[in-house]
Amino acid sequence: MLFEYHLNTDREGFYNITGQVRKALAESKITSGIAVVFCPHTTAAITINENADPDVVTDLLYALDQTYPDRPQFRHAEGNSAAHLRSSCIGTSETVIVEDGRLVLGTWQGIYFTEFDGPRSRKFYVKIVKG
Repeated sequence: MLFEYHLNTDREGFYNITGQVRKALAESKITSGIAVVFCPHTTAAITINENADPDVVTDLLYALDQTYPDRPQFRHAEGNSAAHLRSSCIGTSETVIVEDGRLVLGTWQGIYFTEFDGPRSRKFYVKIVKG
């Protein structure tokens, strides 16, 4: 089953979408398989990371900014090459095991939509596959 979700983002940020993925799983009524979360954008991404301490997100954004800064040598006309690099580094999808009707995530893990070129109106997809 395929589910589509929409969100409005700020300039840059991590958006916890674990609840939407859990909702899709519940609606699918699938108890064993996988959940694939996919972002159809080239300047945003999907990742799994800690969801307990908000300083982790702050640190990740800082590190990504330091690792992939905007550079005057970039030639892309839109001026958002750093956002494309960050998206490619993080990746556009995550796959999570489903067992006993639940996402198999670690105690501190959450699923995040990451924005690197907002503000934007974005979407992401959740595909639940029976296994």
